[in-house]
Order: sequence, then structure tokens, then C-alpha cells
Amino acid sequence: MNLLLNYLWLCLFRNNPINLIPGPSFVAKNLGFYLVSGMIVEGLISDPVSGTLEVLMRTIMAFSFITVFLLTMKKWQYFKQVFTAIFVCENFIITLAIAAEVLDVVMVMKHVEYQEEISIGIGVFLVIWYISVISYIFRQVFLYTATPSVISAISYFIASYGIPMLVMEL
Repeated sequence: MNLLLNYLWLCLFRNNPINLIPGPSFVAKNLGFYLVSGMIVEGLISDPVSGTLEVLMRTIMAFSFITVFLLTMKKWQYFKQVFTAIFVCENFIITLAIAAEVLDVVMVMKHVEYQEEISIGIGVFLVIWYISVISYIFRQVFLYTATPSVISAISYFIASYGIPMLVMEL
């Protein structure tokens, strides 16, 4: 539990992922939660089969991006820490996205006047927060300044979310 809390602090821009060493069980549970929660979110947006395929593609793209990035930067020894840090924060933000989807349904049922604007605002906030957290993780691991870490985080976002979404639309 203490390790999970230390990883969750990363979502609030605290701790250094290099100093957090996850065990195999923690990594497996983290990945399992990522897959299940991602499939729930995507299943609510589209059909369950397409959602599952998109989540699997996102996972492969995330693994690939992190692997290539760490090999290129000669920081392979930090793979487990970086992968786990990114996925714990993604899991936390995905959980908030699920709550936001439930809130959206409630607002639609109650005919809230600005439901669409509120939902879009929450979505934009979550995406900006997500990119900021990934940027923070990259800054901690690679000792980047703000600009390269933000560019790397946006590249990761495009690779892990944009490309699978584009493929699913084709």
C-alpha cells in the first residue's frame, strides 16, 4: 500500500520514479487494472470489441514508446520504474475519467443546462493533467528542462492514444 501511495504522489508532481522500485506483483496488478479500466472506458464509448482492441493497441504502443525511448536515452535500467509510474498515473486519471463519464450520464438524465461544456471542460482538464504528469515523470528520469519533457509527453500521448484511435477509425 505504501508503494502505491508513493506512486500516486507522482500524479501530484511529488517523488521521483527512479527511487520507487516495484515488485513483479505490483507491476502485474497495475497492468491488469490499466487493461480492465481502459476496456471499461472504451467499452462505454464504443462497442466492447473495438474498445478492447484499442486498449490492447494502446498498451503495445505505450510499451514500445517507453522501450525505444529508454534504449535511445541509455536508461533501460529504469524501464520498470518508468513503465509503472506512467501506468499508475494513467490508472488514476482513467479512474477519474470513469467518474466523469458517470457524472456526464447523471447530468444528461437531470437535463443540466451546461452538461456538454462541463463534460468537455473536465475532459480537457484530465488530458492536460495527464500530459503534465507524464512530462514530470520524464523530467525526473531524464533530467530534462520543461520544454523537452512536455514535447516528449505529447509524443507519448500521440503514440499511445492518437495512433491506436486513428487505426480504429480506419
